[in-house]
Amino acid sequence: MTSEEEESLKILAIQSALSWAEVRFQQLSATTKSSSHIQRVSPASLAYLGDAVYELYIRTCYLLPPRRLGDYHQQVVSQVRAESQAKTLRSLEPYLTASELEILRRGRNAATGHPRRLDPKIYQQATSLETLLGYLYLTDPQRLTQLLAHLDLDPR
Repeated sequence: MTSEEEESLKILAIQSALSWAEVRFQQLSATTKSSSHIQRVSPASLAYLGDAVYELYIRTCYLLPPRRLGDYHQQVVSQVRAESQAKTLRSLEPYLTASELEILRRGRNAATGHPRRLDPKIYQQATSLETLLGYLYLTDPQRLTQLLAHLDLDPR
């Protein structure tokens, strides 16, 4: 497979990974009718959702090129662990708007407790990222797509 074909497959994988978010957003928009409903969702709930959104996105990105399931799992786990999420957050910060930084702050403040093996600051950063992703998933999937496109993932 040429590098051009690999790049095309990578772009297709990213597009398909994010198109589901837009479909779900349309469904949610029809039921919520206003952002005030979403504003009432707790940061912890947004982080819960954002964790799932991020993991599904990462799983989809690493799906190509095909490999053994154990290899998929190892790559995905390395990307979705708190330390990697904190690093991802730091790489995205230059692209964030003031309102997105406010969502991060809310997520950071909602991060109570942490695993013993983990620095509380790292856990807060990871929770902040998950909160932002959950919020964007519900409110602006196109912006979610834009931010995730800035990630430097190498699925090889």
